[in-house]
Amino acid sequence: MKKQIYSTITILTLITTMLACKSEKKNEAKAKAAQPVATTTSIANKYKAVITDSHIKWTGAKPLEKHTGTIAIESGIIKTINSKIVSGSFLIDMRSIIVTDLKGKQKKGLEEHLKGFSEGKEDHFFNVVKYPNAAFEITTVTENTPQTLIQGNLTIRGIKKNISFPATIAFTSDKIIITSDPFAINRTDWGINYGSKSIFDNLGDKFINDNIILEIQLVANKI
Repeated sequence: MKKQIYSTITILTLITTMLACKSEKKNEAKAKAAQPVATTTSIANKYKAVITDSHIKWTGAKPLEKHTGTIAIESGIIKTINSKIVSGSFLIDMRSIIVTDLKGKQKKGLEEHLKGFSEGKEDHFFNVVKYPNAAFEITTVTENTPQTLIQGNLTIRGIKKNISFPATIAFTSDKIIITSDPFAINRTDWGINYGSKSIFDNLGDKFINDNIILEIQLVANKI
């Protein structure tokens, strides 16, 4: 009986691992070398990020569990001409990382681990004392229907890489709302290697998926 239970658990673990690896490839934003940042003329309309309405949702996963959370957007400016985005950037407050699927000590423990507040684990993930901010700078915007492809330089832990992701852009008379599809980045491209089976051997089923799923919402008012 014990052997049967063990075999069932092993099979379930393998299936879950395979599904996790497959799902983390979906909508993966391949990191490339940083590109020149988009610029515009003085005639462009400017929109300033509304901090209370702007954020990034994240999902990280292991073979048998996943965690979700948010990160605050600290500031940002988007520039448009004729209701088309031509340039922009926003700053991400890595000190604001929140875990939304846990409570109490587990929630606090994971948040401290991600931020690097746990002794001896400062560089496991984001080390927010050394790197308090991440940033995104638009390099190109390609309009499609019904979505737009936004390409830009994402800087995390001082490493800048160019990525692209699909987004829906909505305009009103005095506001712009940018909502990305969920997309994946490979954390090892930014030197976040802790628990990565592509970096370390013999992790078994104790690895953490390389890909982090992100979903960006940026709300900005015309200024």
